[in-house]
Amino acid sequence: MKKKNLLFVLMIIFTLVLSACSGNKASNDAGNEKENQKEDGSEKITLRMSWWGSQSRHDQTQAIIDLYEQENPNVNIVPEFTGFDGYFEKMAAQAAGNNLPDIMQQNFGEYLNQYADKGLLADLSEFVENGTIDVKGVSETIMESGTQEGKIIGIPTGANALAAIYDKEMLEKAGTALPDANWTWEDFLTAANKVHSELDTYGTRLLEPGNHFEYYLREKGFKLFNEDGTGLGYDDDQLLVDFMEMNKTLVDSGAAPGYDVIQQIKGVEDELIVHGKAAFDFRWSNQVGALTSAAGKQLELTLLPGKGNAQGMFLKPAMLWSIPESSKHKEEAAKFINFFVNNIKVYEIGGSDRGVPLKQEIRDAMASNLSETEKKIFDYISLVTENSSPIDNFPSAAAEVLQALADIDELVIYGEMTPKEGAKEFRKQAKEILSR
Repeated sequence: MKKKNLLFVLMIIFTLVLSACSGNKASNDAGNEKENQKEDGSEKITLRMSWWGSQSRHDQTQAIIDLYEQENPNVNIVPEFTGFDGYFEKMAAQAAGNNLPDIMQQNFGEYLNQYADKGLLADLSEFVENGTIDVKGVSETIMESGTQEGKIIGIPTGANALAAIYDKEMLEKAGTALPDANWTWEDFLTAANKVHSELDTYGTRLLEPGNHFEYYLREKGFKLFNEDGTGLGYDDDQLLVDFMEMNKTLVDSGAAPGYDVIQQIKGVEDELIVHGKAAFDFRWSNQVGALTSAAGKQLELTLLPGKGNAQGMFLKPAMLWSIPESSKHKEEAAKFINFFVNNIKVYEIGGSDRGVPLKQEIRDAMASNLSETEKKIFDYISLVTENSSPIDNFPSAAAEVLQALADIDELVIYGEMTPKEGAKEFRKQAKEILSR
């Protein structure tokens, strides 16, 4: 089901947070005092932990929790997980009730900034400085992704990058060239159309107007947002017109599905490339393992197309772990985050599902025992590291802007707007949202 006006709903809920927090303060303080009296080291500490993801991620995370509880018998971790759809609405409702979980999986960019702007996330700097969370050897660029105004509000789970994932067998069967790090948008369109005509199936998944348009802009030397987040980062609307025309042409020709098909996909296991119904899928590298496992055959990956893909590509944290300011067990939550980042057993269980390990010593220790898929992902992150530019941060209102873009793109795909009208309308709505 399409999620319209998500950020608007979140903003309304967040306006209730401070009053909810103050309303609950007296009872919370009393509860804190009572619980602190009980915590003498022998009592169990209960932590709530939330994340989104596929069933395989849920299973892996539960195994990691079980391992932590075995090593720390005084800690009980209560899992709270969903698919990505609905996750942030659930978190917003819990924020309004001053009931956020002690350990939260967070998304880089607009969602992380929303929570930080409302003062809902604890500054983890003290835990980093005193060694409770050991981030020695972690890339400073990656660490900055979880920092706002000098405060560390999220610890990255691993490194991640957009990837062009493809089914080699389908491309070879269709008689089209395999992509490499130097392929162009024209190469992509040719291959997608050839698969469609030769195999009577989709050539590619629908291009997504958020991450993919952002990459499209970066590859051409522009940004989605300007430096201070008060407006769009490009002046020529023809850039969006061209992107929308490319997407619409793919759908109109049958080489890509429309939104009606995409909205039926409920998880990684339902994706078209998994079932041999599309040869290409552009998504985050940490999902390659789940896609390959669901497909039952090896999928390949390379850089996204474009003559400027080295400046378009970027590394990002796959996700981040945050601790809410309302948590009564910040130090214990920090200890679990440290365990997750620094224990090789965690990555042996979860692989690269939450990104390639942040520390070189862990990557080196895992190298000899990697599966074929994991090796491809590790090698791919190394390729992106050498062929990328720094990540762009998003303003806290970005989620609403991106939702507007998705809504407009859908209207364009179904012919209710022309690409030119859509690009103009998007600029109008983005300006209104960002000027609030």
